[in-house]
Amino acid sequence: MTLALDPTAQDLLFREARTVGAFLGEPVSDEQLQEIYDLVKFGPTAFNQTPLRIVLVRSDEARAKLLPHMSDGNRDKTAAAPLVAILAADNEFHEELPELLPHFPQAKDLFFAERPVREQSASMNAALQSAYFIVGVRAAGLAAGPMTGFDHAGVQKEFLDDDHSPLMIVNIGRPAPEAAFPRSPRLGYDSVVTSV
Repeated sequence: MTLALDPTAQDLLFREARTVGAFLGEPVSDEQLQEIYDLVKFGPTAFNQTPLRIVLVRSDEARAKLLPHMSDGNRDKTAAAPLVAILAADNEFHEELPELLPHFPQAKDLFFAERPVREQSASMNAALQSAYFIVGVRAAGLAAGPMTGFDHAGVQKEFLDDDHSPLMIVNIGRPAPEAAFPRSPRLGYDSVVTSV
């Protein structure tokens, strides 16, 4: 084995982990989310940008506003999840670059002065951070149910503003025993990797 990560941790993060649609009723605390974020914030991004923004939908009122925007197949499981997180990209992330990239503060204006460039970079790097977040949820012994089946414009209007674009909604909690489907196939190494 050439991986430094212990096989038990490999199972927790990847091999045994599943995307689930049903959870136990156990709540997910702010402390758990803080620990998850404090781990995954170290994942690499371009120019050390940090465009991911997370809106935790905790109150019954907020969940009632979210549910009509979910697609039919995602509405019931979102209603029942212990915690729901809206993951979004901050299209004005460049304002933080002088702090996050102190050795190259001019990157803010040199590369990201134009809004379309920022939006593309924010979307890609926030999606990368979203993947780290899902792995972090698994590292906490929880399960994540990421979904893109929702009315993006409706969620943006209800929970965000024009500078933030929703990427996905993630249900979070301890998985119910019947929650996981059998593992679906994955492409093998030879189908994905080529050398040139």
